[in-house]
Amino acid sequence: MTTSFESFKIRYDLKRTYFTLLIPVVLAILIVAIPLVSGLTQVQDKSTEVQDERMKAYEELVRAVGDGGSMGLPPETKEKQGPAIPLDFLVIFGVLVAITPFAIDMTLYKRRLRQKEELFAEFLFKLSELMRGGLDPVKAVTELARTDLGALTGDVQIAATGLTFGKTFDEAMREMAHSMGSDLIRRYVELVIQASTSGGSVSDLILRASEDMRSIIAIEREKEGNLAQYTFIFYFAQAILVFIAYTLSANLLTYVQQLGSQTIFGENQIANLNFRQGFFHLLMINSFFGGLIIGKISEGEAKYGLKHAVILMVTCLIACTIFILPVPKPVVSQNLTISVISGDGQKGIPGLSLPEGISFQVTDKEGNPMKDIEVTFTVNPSGKATPPRDGTNGEGITTVNVQLGTSPGIYRIIAEAEGMTAQANVTALSEGGGG
Repeated sequence: MTTSFESFKIRYDLKRTYFTLLIPVVLAILIVAIPLVSGLTQVQDKSTEVQDERMKAYEELVRAVGDGGSMGLPPETKEKQGPAIPLDFLVIFGVLVAITPFAIDMTLYKRRLRQKEELFAEFLFKLSELMRGGLDPVKAVTELARTDLGALTGDVQIAATGLTFGKTFDEAMREMAHSMGSDLIRRYVELVIQASTSGGSVSDLILRASEDMRSIIAIEREKEGNLAQYTFIFYFAQAILVFIAYTLSANLLTYVQQLGSQTIFGENQIANLNFRQGFFHLLMINSFFGGLIIGKISEGEAKYGLKHAVILMVTCLIACTIFILPVPKPVVSQNLTISVISGDGQKGIPGLSLPEGISFQVTDKEGNPMKDIEVTFTVNPSGKATPPRDGTNGEGITTVNVQLGTSPGIYRIIAEAEGMTAQANVTALSEGGGG
């Protein structure tokens, strides 16, 4: 009977693990893998490679003609293939799917375990009282199984049933302690078993065990209460980190990125770095491992910190989406067209601004100007666009001033609006004024 009981428990534990950990992990892997395989995820931007090949062909054409300003590839308007799911968002969502069920289960398990430990101390007290009344341990357990013991009722009834079918008191008590899964209960069950076989005043020993167990539980509660301040500190520190990231993204980084593409040591690509995305990744990684640290410090095991990791990750994800990351707009590229209307084909000096701004116009399908459409500007292979993004005026026009990089050659000024792009080409002259 003991073997079949243990076999049942093993099967139950495995099924519980399947539902709380293994199945969510498999589901999370599928969530990440399917978009990757189907090409719905942004993994690598291959458009840059294509554009580089086009620019090489353009530069060869310019060299052959000998005039980069009067001839060139016509400004083009091209449509992106549509929004892809960002890989970082997909991975974060997969991680949350993988750990959330296990985190909830661990939280509920710890709560049930603590409740059973408190009730077991009360069970020992009642057991000692019945034994004081003249009952032996077996009859006392059987009598207690008929009363309401809260969350402990089922375990005690199983132990009483085992005693009825011939199990010894030692076997029934040990199996009951094993089913509860508490090391504290196991220790006191062994103490009760030893007290029942040692002779003397067994009821007094069990009563002292009950009081001692209550004292230990009270000490554990006090310790967790004292450690709760560290949990608050971690949450507060994460909130400060989010605030710092927001402040840098909203204020300082705008000026840092406008420092330009030229330094005394050569090219400076700082304007092309995606600081907001970096802050986002930093916050999410810190949320995950910070939650595990909270669990290790406050509850003794990192797995109990998964609930804190989920809370911090979800909170930071919402905060980053609202305050730090740019809100993605729905792609409506079929409803508008963007084109270069002036400033294309200019010549300039490396490291300096172009003599004229470059103007782009956004129109709808019927050719009507579209107002207040945000346009983002990029200078390739290096340089600075001022402003880096701007809205169109009443005529659907926006103008950008461009500072070239320090190398001579062909530069592309790309304007993007709601999934549509237009490109202007300019030339940075080499020394002596040649193309």
